This record gives sequence, structure tokens and C-alpha cells, in this order.
Amino acid sequence: MAIWNPWHGCTKISPGCYNCYVYRRDAEFGKDSSIITKTANFDMPIKKNRKKEYKLQPDSEPVYTCMTSDFFIKDADGWRREAWQMIRTRSDLEFVIITKRIDRFTECIPADWGEGYDNVTVMCTCENQSRADYRLPIFLSVPIKHKSIIHEPMIEGIKIERYLEAGQIEQVVCGGESGDNARICDYAWVLESLEQCLKYDVSFYFKQTGAKFKKGNKVYQIERKNQMIQAQKAGINYDKNKH
Repeated sequence: MAIWNPWHGCTKISPGCYNCYVYRRDAEFGKDSSIITKTANFDMPIKKNRKKEYKLQPDSEPVYTCMTSDFFIKDADGWRREAWQMIRTRSDLEFVIITKRIDRFTECIPADWGEGYDNVTVMCTCENQSRADYRLPIFLSVPIKHKSIIHEPMIEGIKIERYLEAGQIEQVVCGGESGDNARICDYAWVLESLEQCLKYDVSFYFKQTGAKFKKGNKVYQIERKNQMIQAQKAGINYDKNKH
């Protein structure tokens, strides 16, 4: 999996941000995560080797973009145009952008965006019902060719059927919260999301349990290294393209 972080740092805007992993990691080094800075890997997609070949070659995995910030954060407005240019240049790569700031989307797209770039998937984060009901109507109204929803950290059960029935959402991802202060992720919420996806034939992916995972009446404390493994063991992922 390739990760491209053109800038680093973010500001907290909703409940899903409370225990942000970027803040936790930066705190270990005495770094202020609320300061947004351009990174040394800003031009990663177009870097070349001595043979004049791109160092980042296409494979089966997408390029996850801006994982230590938000691609649409206002502080990065001065750098985003160049980032879009690199995405456009590397049409052979698939870029995935996860955002809590879909309300800034139309302010941040390039002039030639049109109905969207074929090689860009935007994932809208909805950690609870309130954020789903605020962000998803905006998400459905904007031109993006590949749209997915991500409930991470999932901090309550979320009803999204009325958004799935629009037929625009390709996938829903669920995941619990990591870290010492993690909030509970209830397996019942995850299964409810799966059922909604099955009803509208939308792909579903259970990414990770989180550190505090409730199943039935019991809450399990799960080590970081096992959170993705345990989610996979649940065997509930659904790929509509394989059915």
C-alpha cells in the first residue's frame, strides 16, 4: 500500500477527531499537530529514479493520499493546485482521498475537474449519525466519479440507507478507534451497516475492530497488532463485483 502525505497536520472539527492518531503520534515527539506543513514527500508521485522512471509504479493497491492531514483543509489551499496537477499527471495511479471536509470540496477542485477524475476515489468520513446527516447530502450533490463512505472511528450505529439508495456509493468501510482512550465500537453497529449495504448491493469492508470492541454483552480489549486481523476473521466483507 502506498501512502502519499503532501502535507502534515490538521485541526480537530468533529467527534471523530477527539483521539486522532496523528495527534497521538506527534505528541510522542513533542510536535504540534495543529500546525499544517508541506512535507518533504510533497512531490512523491512524480519523483523519478536515475533511469528517468517514476519511483512510484502502479500496482493493485491505490495511493492513499493525505493520511496525516485532510486534503481539503484550508491551510493547504496554496499547495493543492500543484497536488491536483500531480494526480492528473499520474493517471496510471489510483488515488484515494479520505476527508471530513467534504463541505469544502467545490472550493478545492481544479478547473478541469468536470464530473471528476477517473483515477480519484473520495471517501467521506461519517463517525456518527450527526456527521452522516450533515456530510452525506453534500457528498451526494458534488461531482465525483468514485464515492465511498467510511465510518471510522465508528462511535455509534449509523443509518445511511437513504444515502445508499441514491446509487452513487461504491463501498462502505467500518472501523473502530485505536489508542489508550479509544471509545467502544459495537459489533452490532458494524453488522447493521453491512445489512444496509447488502440491501442496496454496495460493497462493504470491516477494516478494524478498534482497541475496545463490544460483541454481545462483553467488551474486549484488543491489541493494535490484532485489530485488523480480528476484523478479517469476522468474515463479513462483501465485494459486489465478486457476486
